[in-house]
Amino acid sequence: MELRVLTYFLAVAREKTISKAAEVLNLSQPTLSKQLKELEDELGVTLFIRGNRSITLTEDGIYLMNRGKEILSLVESTTTNLLKNEVISGEITIGGGETRAFEFLGKLFHELRDHYPEININIYSGNADDVLGKIDKGLLDFGLVIDPVEKQKYEYIRLPLIDNWGILVNNSHPMANKAMVQPKDIMHTPLLISNQSLVDNQLSEWLGGNLEQLNIIGTYNLLYNASLLVKQHVASVLCIDGIVNTANTTLTFIPFSPPLTAHINIVWKKNQVLSSASKEFLRLLQKQKN
Repeated sequence: MELRVLTYFLAVAREKTISKAAEVLNLSQPTLSKQLKELEDELGVTLFIRGNRSITLTEDGIYLMNRGKEILSLVESTTTNLLKNEVISGEITIGGGETRAFEFLGKLFHELRDHYPEININIYSGNADDVLGKIDKGLLDFGLVIDPVEKQKYEYIRLPLIDNWGILVNNSHPMANKAMVQPKDIMHTPLLISNQSLVDNQLSEWLGGNLEQLNIIGTYNLLYNASLLVKQHVASVLCIDGIVNTANTTLTFIPFSPPLTAHINIVWKKNQVLSSASKEFLRLLQKQKN
Protein backbone atom coordinates (compact mmCIF):
# COMPACT_ATOMS: atom_id res chain seq x y z
CA MET A 1 0.00 0.00 0.00
CA GLU A 2 1.50 3.32 -1.10
CA LEU A 3 1.32 6.37 1.15
CA ARG A 4 0.03 8.35 -1.82
CA VAL A 5 -2.98 6.03 -2.19
CA LEU A 6 -3.56 6.05 1.57
CA THR A 7 -3.73 9.84 1.36
CA TYR A 8 -6.32 9.50 -1.41
CA PHE A 9 -8.44 7.16 0.72
CA LEU A 10 -8.32 9.52 3.71
CA ALA A 11 -9.39 12.42 1.52
CA VAL A 12 -12.46 10.43 0.37
CA ALA A 13 -13.25 9.48 3.97
CA ARG A 14 -13.02 13.13 4.97
CA GLU A 15 -14.95 14.64 2.06
CA LYS A 16 -17.64 11.90 2.01
CA THR A 17 -17.81 11.91 -1.79
CA ILE A 18 -15.36 10.85 -4.47
CA SER A 19 -16.12 13.93 -6.56
CA LYS A 20 -15.23 16.38 -3.76
CA ALA A 21 -12.13 14.39 -2.84
CA ALA A 22 -11.01 14.37 -6.48
CA GLU A 23 -11.38 18.14 -6.59
CA VAL A 24 -9.35 18.59 -3.40
CA LEU A 25 -6.63 16.22 -4.65
CA ASN A 26 -6.63 17.81 -8.11
CA LEU A 27 -7.34 14.44 -9.72
CA SER A 28 -9.97 13.33 -12.20
CA GLN A 29 -12.83 11.36 -10.66
CA PRO A 30 -12.18 8.25 -12.81
CA THR A 31 -8.49 8.26 -11.79
CA LEU A 32 -9.37 8.47 -8.09
CA SER A 33 -12.02 5.74 -8.39
CA LYS A 34 -9.50 3.47 -10.11
CA GLN A 35 -6.89 4.04 -7.38
CA LEU A 36 -9.42 3.23 -4.64
CA LYS A 37 -10.60 0.06 -6.42
CA GLU A 38 -6.99 -1.11 -6.75
CA LEU A 39 -6.48 -0.41 -3.02
CA GLU A 40 -9.50 -2.55 -2.12
CA ASP A 41 -8.26 -5.33 -4.43
CA GLU A 42 -4.80 -5.14 -2.86
CA LEU A 43 -6.18 -5.40 0.68
CA GLY A 44 -8.94 -7.86 -0.24
CA VAL A 45 -11.63 -5.87 1.58
CA THR A 46 -14.45 -3.46 0.82
CA LEU A 47 -13.61 -0.05 2.31
CA PHE A 48 -16.79 1.86 1.64
CA ILE A 49 -20.28 1.60 0.23
CA ARG A 50 -21.22 4.07 -2.49
CA GLY A 51 -24.56 5.81 -1.94
CA ASN A 52 -26.51 8.21 -4.13
CA ARG A 53 -25.08 11.33 -2.47
CA SER A 54 -22.20 10.14 -0.31
CA ILE A 55 -20.08 7.18 0.64
CA THR A 56 -20.30 5.19 3.88
CA LEU A 57 -17.24 3.56 5.36
CA THR A 58 -17.42 -0.13 6.15
CA GLU A 59 -16.00 -1.53 9.37
CA ASP A 60 -12.75 -2.23 7.52
CA GLY A 61 -12.85 1.29 6.07
CA ILE A 62 -13.20 2.83 9.52
CA TYR A 63 -10.28 0.72 10.76
CA LEU A 64 -8.09 1.82 7.85
CA MET A 65 -9.10 5.46 8.32
CA ASN A 66 -8.05 5.45 11.99
CA ARG A 67 -4.82 3.55 11.41
CA GLY A 68 -4.11 5.57 8.25
CA LYS A 69 -4.20 8.84 10.20
CA GLU A 70 -1.74 7.35 12.70
CA ILE A 71 0.51 6.14 9.89
CA LEU A 72 0.65 9.52 8.14
CA SER A 73 1.20 11.30 11.44
CA LEU A 74 4.10 9.00 12.22
CA VAL A 75 5.54 9.52 8.74
CA GLU A 76 5.29 13.30 9.15
CA SER A 77 6.96 13.36 12.57
CA THR A 78 9.67 10.95 11.42
CA THR A 79 10.38 13.05 8.35
CA THR A 80 10.53 16.21 10.49
CA ASN A 81 13.02 14.62 12.87
CA LEU A 82 15.18 13.35 10.02
CA LEU A 83 15.18 16.81 8.46
CA LYS A 84 15.87 18.69 11.68
CA ASN A 85 19.22 19.82 10.32
CA GLU A 86 17.71 21.25 7.14
CA VAL A 87 18.75 24.75 6.14
CA ILE A 88 16.61 27.37 7.87
CA SER A 89 16.41 30.51 5.79
CA GLY A 90 14.11 33.40 5.01
CA GLU A 91 13.50 36.85 6.44
CA ILE A 92 12.63 38.17 9.88
CA THR A 93 11.07 41.62 9.82
CA ILE A 94 11.04 43.44 13.14
CA GLY A 95 10.00 46.95 14.04
CA GLY A 96 10.57 48.96 17.17
CA GLY A 97 11.03 52.25 18.89
CA GLU A 98 14.39 53.64 19.84
CA THR A 99 15.75 51.63 22.74
CA ARG A 100 18.96 49.95 23.81
CA ALA A 101 17.02 46.69 23.74
CA PHE A 102 18.01 46.42 20.08
CA GLU A 103 21.53 45.69 21.33
CA PHE A 104 20.09 42.74 23.26
CA LEU A 105 18.32 41.57 20.10
CA GLY A 106 21.52 42.08 18.18
CA LYS A 107 23.18 39.37 20.26
CA LEU A 108 20.32 37.00 19.46
CA PHE A 109 20.50 37.79 15.76
CA HIS A 110 24.25 37.20 15.85
CA GLU A 111 23.74 33.76 17.38
CA LEU A 112 20.87 33.05 14.98
CA ARG A 113 22.92 33.87 11.90
CA ASP A 114 25.89 31.93 13.23
CA HIS A 115 23.73 28.83 13.00
CA TYR A 116 21.61 29.86 10.00
CA PRO A 117 23.56 32.35 7.84
CA GLU A 118 20.86 32.36 5.16
CA ILE A 119 18.43 34.21 7.45
CA ASN A 120 18.05 37.90 6.59
CA ILE A 121 16.88 40.57 9.04
CA ASN A 122 14.85 43.67 8.17
CA ILE A 123 14.45 46.44 10.75
CA TYR A 124 11.80 49.16 10.78
CA SER A 125 12.06 52.10 13.19
CA GLY A 126 8.93 53.70 14.55
CA ASN A 127 6.97 54.24 17.73
CA ALA A 128 4.62 51.65 19.22
CA ASP A 129 1.59 52.95 17.35
CA ASP A 130 3.38 52.59 14.01
CA VAL A 131 4.82 49.18 14.83
CA LEU A 132 1.56 47.65 16.09
CA GLY A 133 -0.29 48.98 13.08
CA LYS A 134 2.16 47.26 10.74
CA ILE A 135 1.90 44.01 12.74
CA ASP A 136 -1.89 44.15 12.39
CA LYS A 137 -1.50 44.52 8.63
CA GLY A 138 1.00 41.65 8.42
CA LEU A 139 3.85 43.95 7.37
CA LEU A 140 6.03 43.04 10.38
CA ASP A 141 6.72 39.66 11.97
CA PHE A 142 7.64 41.09 15.37
CA GLY A 143 7.54 44.37 17.21
CA LEU A 144 9.79 45.67 19.96
CA VAL A 145 7.55 47.92 22.06
CA ILE A 146 8.11 49.84 25.25
CA ASP A 147 5.43 50.00 27.92
CA PRO A 148 2.96 51.52 28.34
CA VAL A 149 1.32 49.92 25.31
CA GLU A 150 -1.85 47.87 24.89
CA LYS A 151 -0.46 44.47 23.96
CA GLN A 152 -3.21 42.18 25.25
CA LYS A 153 -4.41 41.30 21.75
CA TYR A 154 -0.93 40.08 20.79
CA GLU A 155 1.34 37.24 21.77
CA TYR A 156 4.26 38.74 23.64
CA ILE A 157 7.37 38.06 25.66
CA ARG A 158 8.61 40.59 28.21
CA LEU A 159 12.35 41.05 27.86
CA PRO A 160 14.62 41.02 30.94
CA LEU A 161 15.33 44.72 30.40
CA ILE A 162 14.06 48.03 31.73
CA ASP A 163 14.33 51.48 30.17
CA ASN A 164 14.66 54.59 32.33
CA TRP A 165 12.95 57.89 31.58
CA GLY A 166 14.49 61.30 32.06
CA ILE A 167 15.19 64.56 30.30
CA LEU A 168 17.77 65.43 27.64
CA VAL A 169 19.09 68.97 28.04
CA ASN A 170 21.75 71.19 26.56
CA ASN A 171 24.84 71.47 28.76
CA SER A 172 24.17 75.19 29.09
CA HIS A 173 20.74 74.53 30.63
CA PRO A 174 20.41 75.44 34.36
CA MET A 175 19.44 71.81 35.13
CA ALA A 176 22.48 70.31 33.39
CA ASN A 177 24.42 69.75 36.62
CA LYS A 178 21.58 68.02 38.45
CA ALA A 179 21.94 64.33 39.27
CA MET A 180 18.15 63.86 39.01
CA VAL A 181 15.12 65.97 38.16
CA GLN A 182 11.76 66.08 39.88
CA PRO A 183 8.42 67.14 38.37
CA LYS A 184 8.72 70.65 39.83
CA ASP A 185 12.08 71.14 38.09
CA ILE A 186 10.69 70.93 34.55
CA MET A 187 7.40 72.83 34.86
CA HIS A 188 8.54 75.90 32.93
CA THR A 189 11.09 74.31 30.59
CA PRO A 190 10.13 74.19 26.88
CA LEU A 191 9.73 70.48 26.12
CA LEU A 192 9.38 68.00 23.30
CA ILE A 193 7.64 64.72 24.15
CA SER A 194 7.17 61.44 22.30
CA ASN A 195 4.06 61.27 20.12
CA GLN A 196 3.36 57.69 21.22
CA SER A 197 -0.29 57.64 22.30
CA LEU A 198 0.07 56.13 25.78
CA VAL A 199 3.21 57.97 26.83
CA ASP A 200 1.11 60.97 27.79
CA ASN A 201 -0.67 58.91 30.45
CA GLN A 202 2.57 57.60 31.93
CA LEU A 203 4.14 61.05 32.16
CA SER A 204 0.92 62.45 33.59
CA GLU A 205 1.00 59.85 36.37
CA TRP A 206 4.64 60.67 37.13
CA LEU A 207 3.73 64.33 37.40
CA GLY A 208 0.87 63.51 39.75
CA GLY A 209 -1.57 65.37 37.57
CA ASN A 210 -1.68 66.03 33.85
CA LEU A 211 0.52 67.28 31.05
CA GLU A 212 -1.16 70.69 31.00
CA GLN A 213 1.24 71.66 33.76
CA LEU A 214 4.16 71.36 31.35
CA ASN A 215 5.39 73.78 28.72
CA ILE A 216 5.13 71.35 25.79
CA ILE A 217 6.06 73.02 22.51
CA GLY A 218 5.99 69.92 20.27
CA THR A 219 6.38 66.19 19.78
CA TYR A 220 8.91 63.86 18.18
CA ASN A 221 9.03 60.42 16.61
CA LEU A 222 12.79 59.78 16.37
CA LEU A 223 14.88 61.01 19.29
CA TYR A 224 18.01 61.68 17.23
CA ASN A 225 16.24 64.42 15.29
CA ALA A 226 14.79 65.85 18.48
CA SER A 227 18.26 65.87 20.06
CA LEU A 228 19.46 68.21 17.29
CA LEU A 229 16.88 70.73 18.47
CA VAL A 230 18.21 70.37 22.00
CA LYS A 231 21.69 71.19 20.69
CA GLN A 232 20.25 74.37 19.17
CA HIS A 233 18.61 75.40 22.46
CA VAL A 234 15.08 75.04 21.04
CA ALA A 235 13.80 72.74 23.81
CA SER A 236 14.64 69.90 26.16
CA VAL A 237 13.32 66.39 25.48
CA LEU A 238 11.56 63.89 27.74
CA CYS A 239 12.96 60.55 26.61
CA ILE A 240 14.53 57.19 27.44
CA ASP A 241 18.15 56.89 28.53
CA GLY A 242 20.87 55.49 26.30
CA ILE A 243 19.36 56.13 22.89
CA VAL A 244 21.46 59.22 22.17
CA ASN A 245 25.14 59.01 23.06
CA THR A 246 25.87 62.14 25.10
CA ALA A 247 29.59 61.45 25.67
CA ASN A 248 31.77 64.34 24.45
CA THR A 249 28.70 66.27 23.22
CA THR A 250 26.82 69.37 24.33
CA LEU A 251 24.01 67.17 25.67
CA THR A 252 23.26 65.72 29.10
CA PHE A 253 20.69 63.11 30.13
CA ILE A 254 19.23 63.45 33.63
CA PRO A 255 17.06 60.65 35.10
CA PHE A 256 13.73 61.29 36.78
CA SER A 257 13.22 61.22 40.54
CA PRO A 258 11.22 59.31 41.57
CA PRO A 259 12.38 56.91 38.83
CA LEU A 260 10.08 56.35 35.88
CA THR A 261 10.81 53.01 34.22
CA ALA A 262 9.36 51.09 31.29
CA HIS A 263 9.36 47.38 30.49
CA ILE A 264 10.18 46.20 26.99
CA ASN A 265 8.33 43.50 25.06
CA ILE A 266 8.55 41.51 21.86
CA VAL A 267 5.06 41.17 20.37
CA TRP A 268 3.64 39.29 17.39
CA LYS A 269 0.21 38.64 15.95
CA LYS A 270 -1.94 35.98 17.62
CA ASN A 271 -2.59 32.82 15.60
CA GLN A 272 0.11 33.84 13.15
CA VAL A 273 1.73 31.08 11.09
CA LEU A 274 5.42 31.60 11.80
CA SER A 275 8.21 30.84 9.37
CA SER A 276 10.99 28.47 10.36
CA ALA A 277 13.29 31.47 10.82
CA SER A 278 10.80 33.21 13.13
CA LYS A 279 10.29 30.03 15.15
CA GLU A 280 14.03 29.72 15.67
CA PHE A 281 14.23 33.37 16.72
CA LEU A 282 11.51 32.82 19.32
CA ARG A 283 13.27 29.70 20.57
CA LEU A 284 16.44 31.69 21.21
CA LEU A 285 14.43 34.51 22.79
CA GLN A 286 12.67 32.11 25.16
CA LYS A 287 16.01 30.56 26.05
CA GLN A 288 17.40 33.97 27.02
CA LYS A 289 14.27 34.81 29.00
CA ASN A 290 14.61 31.64 31.06
